[in-house]
Amino acid sequence: MNKINKSIELFKEAKLHMPGGVNSPVRAFKNIDGDPIFFKKAKGAYVFDADNNKYIDYIGSWGPMIMGHSHPEIIKAISKQLELGTSYGAPTSIESSTAILIKECMPSIKKIRMVNSGTEATMSAVRLARGFTKRNKIIKFDGCYHGHVDSLLIKAGSGVTTFGLPDSPGIPKELAKQTLSCEFNNKEDFLKVFNKIKNDLAAVIVEPIAGNMGFIPADKSFLQLLRKKTSENKSLLIFDEVMSGFRVSLGGAQEIYKIKPDLTTLGKVIGGGLPVGAFGGRKEIMDFLAPNGPVYQAGTLSGNPLAMAAGSKLIKLLIKNNPYKALEAKASYLLDGMQQLFLEHNIPLSINQRGGMFGFFFSENLPKNLNDVIKTNDKQFKKFLNKCIANGIYFAPSKFEAGFISTKHTKVEINHTISIIKQILKKGL
Repeated sequence: MNKINKSIELFKEAKLHMPGGVNSPVRAFKNIDGDPIFFKKAKGAYVFDADNNKYIDYIGSWGPMIMGHSHPEIIKAISKQLELGTSYGAPTSIESSTAILIKECMPSIKKIRMVNSGTEATMSAVRLARGFTKRNKIIKFDGCYHGHVDSLLIKAGSGVTTFGLPDSPGIPKELAKQTLSCEFNNKEDFLKVFNKIKNDLAAVIVEPIAGNMGFIPADKSFLQLLRKKTSENKSLLIFDEVMSGFRVSLGGAQEIYKIKPDLTTLGKVIGGGLPVGAFGGRKEIMDFLAPNGPVYQAGTLSGNPLAMAAGSKLIKLLIKNNPYKALEAKASYLLDGMQQLFLEHNIPLSINQRGGMFGFFFSENLPKNLNDVIKTNDKQFKKFLNKCIANGIYFAPSKFEAGFISTKHTKVEINHTISIIKQILKKGL
């Protein structure tokens, strides 16, 4: 069992200076009734805390560490750019070269704009959709988290679900009325709302593979319906691939489903571990942005050369190595091993995955939407997570978050994980 005395002390200090002692709510470990761990370094498949404990990391900075932590070629790319300067507030050639790489992998993107976070990307994409269509209303889906954007923090997933917060605290009622949330993977619910507001519907935004209500891929027929109805209605379809982009395949979820959205939002992987976001899509829509068009969007650090250097190097590595089948096999090996152990102890566990993204739920049936996830066994999840973390297995501290495997996870790490879980279950939850 790991001792985290330094982390506990650091957390006490942090709470004096930052709300809740953290800069992102899930990090506080409140929903698993635990103490947050403060980390100081990471390498390959491992992270190391302030007490020098070593953990097999299945979070990977929430996705971007697909090639493992501190990859030498990415570190080299960042270091090379660092010597040239950290930010200019002016155009650089690396912005264009990164844009070209992304466009080559995602053919639906004809033009792209770099921003500083996934939240910025979704916020800007929604504003652009409203400006382009000259309509006001947005449809999203319960449990899909699109960042902390006023217009989209309605029945959101991730931390909002974790802490059971109201649908839209701090958001003006009049603004909230412009966003309608439907049940994920529910065609009938979508059609009911769509038919009521279609004349003023600017866009439908969806995570094609949701990673913030646990890991729940959309049904293909559900996404096909969204594509059909938005096209007929001259509304825009926005795929939020901040998490799934370059994570489940080179072309993201849209490549897997073979569905082309009008706009796509990206983040995480395309920054190689540094803060980044982007949104892109059809040329005529993107050209509605300033300075070409009337929809304003700007950012002092957008296209930051350090993030572009890290992200472009990572994308090049992914193109060269195409690790997705191998990542899928590793995730399957882990999840199948876990499920077998739980079966032996008569504890229901459902599993799901795409590429190196995965999820597991304490339930007999695989959840299809947020309500299904809420009904899973929270008590068992908390006990299991705390015991895993205490034994050096670092899964996401929330049942509303996905897990991630990197190229640096080998059978050594996965077998050790399964061995620890075997010991945990033997002692009982």
